[in-house]
Amino acid sequence: MTLVSGTHDAHGAAYRDRGGREVVDHYGKPVRVGKAVRKIAGVIEMGYGVLAVRGDDRVEFVDNAVSNSVPTEDGQGTYALLLDPQGGIETDMYVYNADERLLVFLPPERVEAVATDWAEKVFIQDVEIDDMSDELGVFGVHGPKSTEKVASVLGGPGAPEAPLSFVRGSMVDAGVTVIATDAPLGEEGYEIVCAADDAGGVFDTLINRGLNATPFGYRTWDALATEAGTPLFEYELAGTVPNVLGLRNALDFDKGCYVGQEVVSRVENQGRPSRRLLGLEIDGLAEEVAALDADADPQGVDRALPASGAAVFDGDEAIGEVTRAAVGPATDAPVALALVAFDADFGEVSVRVDGTEVAATTVDLPFVEGSARSARLPSYPELRA
Repeated sequence: MTLVSGTHDAHGAAYRDRGGREVVDHYGKPVRVGKAVRKIAGVIEMGYGVLAVRGDDRVEFVDNAVSNSVPTEDGQGTYALLLDPQGGIETDMYVYNADERLLVFLPPERVEAVATDWAEKVFIQDVEIDDMSDELGVFGVHGPKSTEKVASVLGGPGAPEAPLSFVRGSMVDAGVTVIATDAPLGEEGYEIVCAADDAGGVFDTLINRGLNATPFGYRTWDALATEAGTPLFEYELAGTVPNVLGLRNALDFDKGCYVGQEVVSRVENQGRPSRRLLGLEIDGLAEEVAALDADADPQGVDRALPASGAAVFDGDEAIGEVTRAAVGPATDAPVALALVAFDADFGEVSVRVDGTEVAATTVDLPFVEGSARSARLPSYPELRA
């Protein structure tokens, strides 16, 4: 269950399962709500799992496991990956140095496996790992006015500025930690962390006090992240080598050895991966989707869009597959992300939908330029050169 289900219900929430955790799918009118987030600000209850890592060796232990350098100073965070020996992503995560503990935010379906794996690897180190998923509430505030929103209700210090840095303050009577995000929705953003017992009051404050903000769910989150060109764990990341996704913000090529590093380094040194992530404007579905009401019948729109895994063709040649599709809130148009052959001749392509090939056009990401650029926006050295 969500921590503030009563408040969600009052706003007409529909729910869905995300890795064994109930999250809000939408509150009705998900596209219209997405436009509100793009114009002003919105609030979402995040469906993270949370691990706390304590002990004198906590930083060294986690740093040895993940693809990016773990910060050594309180108030700082990083985005990192756990990889398998073949370089495939087992999970992504945010790791925050919170004084005498590290807080690790990760997909809820990966919490138990990561906690068990790390516990089995603790030998003589002073490391303790606890699942705090039910003890903390985490709310995202995103949109071009999110800084004003947070400033209007935060007591104590000003909102943090550097991505993945954080400050501690209060909202009404609750102690909170405010994290500056790395803009996964292509907008300025923050995450507000509080004790589970304070979650209801904090959520109400974020929606109704100070500058108003619109509540939104994961259907809108996915669509906004698609427009921003942000790969997500449940669609693009799981099992994929990070070089393929251009996730350079998650990789430190100068740090010591971690599982999967050899593969990542080899692909980097070869100059390019076998595939890359790009955007598709699905021209052949524009009229059909426009005839549907994406706010009144979101499931109907889902059925009209290409499914995850739908083949992408250049003429008669299959060059890749769709990872996810959505109606873009900023454009009202059907768009998709796709993994395609790195050296394919891009331009006019087609996508298979229910056995029919539909016209599409490849485009560089992001689809929409918001108030910030996602740190996960795919970046490839050869293309930059």
